[in-house]
Amino acid sequence: MSRIDLDALSALWERRWPSPPGDSPMRLAHPDRWVRFHSLPESKRYPDDEAEYAVVLDRHHTLLSELGPSDTELYVVTREWNGDCDLVVRMRQLQEVDPDGELWVSHVHDDDFPDDIVYEHQYVSRRRRSRQDLDPLLRLVADDIIAGVTLAPLDLRWLYHPYDGGGDVFAPSSAIRDALKTAYHDWLSTHPTGM
Repeated sequence: MSRIDLDALSALWERRWPSPPGDSPMRLAHPDRWVRFHSLPESKRYPDDEAEYAVVLDRHHTLLSELGPSDTELYVVTREWNGDCDLVVRMRQLQEVDPDGELWVSHVHDDDFPDDIVYEHQYVSRRRRSRQDLDPLLRLVADDIIAGVTLAPLDLRWLYHPYDGGGDVFAPSSAIRDALKTAYHDWLSTHPTGM
């Protein structure tokens, strides 16, 4: 894959998805475009067998197809956290499923305890939007081996954050978000906050 212009990507990201104030999650910064879907029936968190993995992966790919049916390539953003502000060796599992990931940005993630500061390192790559390219990554997320993954089209018009238990959609518009909620109503949380 070709190298990514990280400065251009950062500028586009800031235009499309301005940073939430302070430590606010993105869902609070963009509530009109956010919706959470659960990846297994009855909000079950973790798959137990291959049949349940198939459901998890099908739901992720269904939502990705709804968001960008013509997108053939995606940005894959992965995150790692540690106490080192410098470039570190990525965890083995991430190197295996995202070998082209290049360090995009590092910043302080948590400085509540000055003697134990945590840094977040974000890596980015461009990948084909195919099951072959994405399923190994999505399985690691489903098993809670990795966290903090974001998938996005090259124009960043939407964002998809898979997590162990489902996926957060940040749709291009509130109308698209609402259409997804209607179409996949059975995948929504029954909690009043949508979590």
